[in-house]
Amino acid sequence: MLDAFTKVVAQADAQGTFASDSQINALKAMVAEGTKRIDVVNRITSNSSAIVANAARALFDEQPNLIAPGGNAYTNRRMAACLRDMEIILRYVTYATFTGDASVLDDRCLNGLRETYLALGVPGGSVATGVQKMKEAAIAIANDPNGITKGDCSSLMAELSGYFDRAASAVG
Repeated sequence: MLDAFTKVVAQADAQGTFASDSQINALKAMVAEGTKRIDVVNRITSNSSAIVANAARALFDEQPNLIAPGGNAYTNRRMAACLRDMEIILRYVTYATFTGDASVLDDRCLNGLRETYLALGVPGGSVATGVQKMKEAAIAIANDPNGITKGDCSSLMAELSGYFDRAASAVG
């Protein structure tokens, strides 16, 4: 995982050039919105248990076969594994949001996850639906304008949404 600054330096070094004006301007913009990123990550982190629990509850209301006898989330052990996986995905989405880079999400969470779920018989579509439900809850919490740095957060919310979509696509 490389942070945005290291990526720019590595690219410029590989090309034997100085960092371009557009690269520097992109880094300036990232620094300027840094407080917003921290606010968003803090809100999601502070509400992570509720985000996961509410998303799981909504998923199981929508797909009750998952918690019925024989379902993939039937028994406390399987339910705990489901909630754990949802929490891990949410945690890596916050890492990606914090750094502005999806590589940590891809490298440490999503790579090979679909294959693992297939091998375990976990329905990827249901996991993807759960991720989408976490997305809805996280964005509602993160986009609440009360008590955070003022300013337009639309691009940051779109970025956050993209990380959830990436995760849902990787497992679905």
